[in-house]
Amino acid sequence: MSQTPALSQGERRILRLDEVEAKSGFKRAHIYALMKKGEFPQALRLGVRAVGWDSAEVDHWISERIKNRVLSTLPRNA
Repeated sequence: MSQTPALSQGERRILRLDEVEAKSGFKRAHIYALMKKGEFPQALRLGVRAVGWDSAEVDHWISERIKNRVLSTLPRNA
């Protein structure tokens, strides 16, 4: 049984689809639909039948979504 080694905060690595699904909360079809619209980081081709995502890009995408949520909940000055 293989285990992912512990990484320090901010260390980049390639995430496979199951990890991207777990981090984003989205399933494969929705991830690919967002990629097609340019609203999710593009997958990297790892081989003929393998793709992965840059962990830093996925983490940044998540951070931006959280930041946008926080900004949209702040009261607006009229």
